[in-house]
Formats: sequence, C-alpha cells, structure tokens
Amino acid sequence: MRDMMGMMKKAKEMQARMQKMQEEIADMEVTAQSGGGLVSVTLNGQGQIKAITIDPSLVKPEEAEIIEDLIMAAHNEAKAKIETAIAEKTQEMTAGLPIPPGFKLPF
Repeated sequence: MRDMMGMMKKAKEMQARMQKMQEEIADMEVTAQSGGGLVSVTLNGQGQIKAITIDPSLVKPEEAEIIEDLIMAAHNEAKAKIETAIAEKTQEMTAGLPIPPGFKLPF
C-alpha cells in the first residue's frame, strides 16, 4: 500500500512537471535560415510560423518559385528543431522512470 501512495505522489509530481514543460514549449521560438541567410522563418512551440524574413534581393517576379522553395526549406528546418527540443525536454523529465524504450507519452 505504501508503494501505491508513493506512485501516486510521483504521478502528481510528473503531471505538474508536464504542465510546466508544455507551457515552456508553447513559449519557445526557434529561427532557421536557408539560402545562406536570404530567408529565415521563426516558429513557436506549436510549429506555427511567427515571422518570415526575405532578403530584398530575392523579391523578383521571375524568382517566385525560388522564394517558395527557400521558405519551405527554412520552415522544415525550424520545425525539426522544435521537435528535437520537445523530445529532449520529454526525455529529461522522464529520466529514471521505468518507461519502455520507444514508448510515446500521450502529450
């Protein structure tokens, strides 16, 4: 019975830490660049684009497709950075818990 109380206490602590981590993730912002810095994209913790910066030298009608490709590349890199940061924070929080390898938490 004593172990059950300890597990419940740990579960409550973990829940509080998860809530705090989710708030931290929501406040995160990362910026990635493509084209040698000609295009940059900033995403928030939910993967939403917060800002796009395009170097004026790229804004030529005949280069519209290049701009689109550069924006997509920068967005994908920024999103990958957010996903890596989330995975690292989750791993830090669950360190020491007996969770099977590859088990995905439902958060």
